[in-house]
Amino acid sequence: METNDMIIRDVTLADALQIVDIYNRYIAETTVTFETTELTAEQMAERIASLSSRWPYIVAEIDGEVVGYAYAHQWKERAAYSHTLETTVYLHPDRKGMHIGSRLMGELIGRCHNLDAHILIACITDENNESMAFHKALGFVQVSSFPEVGYKFGRWVGVIDMMMKLSEG
Repeated sequence: METNDMIIRDVTLADALQIVDIYNRYIAETTVTFETTELTAEQMAERIASLSSRWPYIVAEIDGEVVGYAYAHQWKERAAYSHTLETTVYLHPDRKGMHIGSRLMGELIGRCHNLDAHILIACITDENNESMAFHKALGFVQVSSFPEVGYKFGRWVGVIDMMMKLSEG
């Protein structure tokens, strides 16, 4: 399937079931997320409602199927951080290599820029070389490394932070 048939649109609560199906595979099978318990569609709908009420939250859809999603939210809660946002992107595992992530992140970055965001942060587990390369190709640079801060599947896993500067002001 070509990504020319893909649309990127704002998330709706009706997307919760397809989004949780994507996310739960990462919970169950990878260290991409440090969550260890799969979510219900209702829990995902609550997260979607909370995030999308204030921040950009978008999905990529092909023929009615959500094949990826991305969102941003404030990186830290203190007021001084209000122009720094954390980004998240997940793709359906069977839809990788189709430039869906690049198109989602391009849209998300534009929306964050329109919100006067100054810095975008991507927090990535240190085993996720695919995501690190993806973010580097988008223009993110690594700014921190925290070894062995999470424990999943019987081993210690670290995280790295990558950032993109959106403005000089």
